[in-house]
Amino acid sequence: MTDKTNDPVAVWQKMVGEMEKGFNSFANQAMSSPEFSQAMNRAGGVAAGAQKQLGELMEKYLVSMNLPSREQVTGLAERLRSIEVQIGEMKSMLSQMAAGSGLSQGVDGAPRPPRTKRPPSEGGEPT
Repeated sequence: MTDKTNDPVAVWQKMVGEMEKGFNSFANQAMSSPEFSQAMNRAGGVAAGAQKQLGELMEKYLVSMNLPSREQVTGLAERLRSIEVQIGEMKSMLSQMAAGSGLSQGVDGAPRPPRTKRPPSEGGEPT
């Protein structure tokens, strides 16, 4: 086995470990100060303001290009979902009404017209 005191990997690991401890200590001291907290609050406020301005700019761009914004598309999707639910309820009520009145229905639930034409007899065409 190699000697730990002369092993370059062990020396490197020890040096990196000491650097990490020093950095963690410095970072903890810096983060506990009120100045750091104020700076982070300012940075967060600036980022939020920039994000709001970007959103407004994007909405103006979409309006100028005659395209819907994300909010408008979401609103349309909600309205469409509501309409689909209402149509489903209407179909269900129509099915119940048709079943109560004895009308025959097709596979898709639409009423079928009465069958008036009869199939030919087994013997073929009458002569």
